[in-house]
Amino acid sequence: MAKKEPSFEEAMLRLDAIVKGLEQGDVTLSDSMALFEEGTGLIRRCTALLDQAEQQVVRLKKGPDGAPEELPFDVPED
Repeated sequence: MAKKEPSFEEAMLRLDAIVKGLEQGDVTLSDSMALFEEGTGLIRRCTALLDQAEQQVVRLKKGPDGAPEELPFDVPED
């Protein structure tokens, strides 16, 4: 069974816990490296989720020259 990807909020909570653990300084080097690796994966996950959210908020509309232009979601259509 595939591992469930964390939500944005779950990933941010785990990142916070990782940072706090690393800042305490009582983690072994090998554990620190494992936590760092987990953290970079979580950052990639958060970035991907933010990119998806941005794509949902921005819509494409034809500009005056016919080329698509990005408009914020809250701009009414003509």
